Amino acid sequence: MSRVYEVMFIVRPDVVEEEVDKLIAGFSTTVTNGGGVVKTVEKMGRRKLAYTVRKFNDGNYVLLTVEADGAGVLELERRLRVTEPVIKFITVRIDEEEKRLAKVKANRGVRRSSLPVAHAPAAHAAAPVAAPVAAPVAAPVAAPAAVEAPAVVEAPAAVEAPVAVEAPAAVEAVAPVPAV
Repeated sequence: MSRVYEVMFIVRPDVVEEEVDKLIAGFSTTVTNGGGVVKTVEKMGRRKLAYTVRKFNDGNYVLLTVEADGAGVLELERRLRVTEPVIKFITVRIDEEEKRLAKVKANRGVRRSSLPVAHAPAAHAAAPVAAPVAAPVAAPVAAPAAVEAPAVVEAPAAVEAPVAVEAPAAVEAVAPVPAV
């Protein structure tokens, strides 16, 4: 299964530009021989390191974006590890991040209304709706003589407040027994 990775490596600062290009070409052939594809190669130039690595304070940064399977990436990492001019490297899988960003962009493209819309469940949407039936008209009925007031429902009795429980009295400290 092919995935997308970013491989960043740092080359010693005393290596000339032509040698860096040969290293990049060698790593690219490693990826293509393993069945992968090098999407982009970005030489970021010479930068200061955050801390000393193998007695170097700066280095030449190179970023490769690679689409390969796990075995191809393992071989690339092995070669990065044994190549003497490379002083540091890191590999990061970015395909999940690309999927997440694509989803966010797709959601931004859809305009949402400010009012929430109630959606009917699918089971009810499929059922046919019957036409309303008119109620039969009845003759007027005489009003009752006295209108009764609706029955009053009593509320339940008030609940008593919880009773506070007193804490037990302090226990007296026992004096230590003198040693004999």
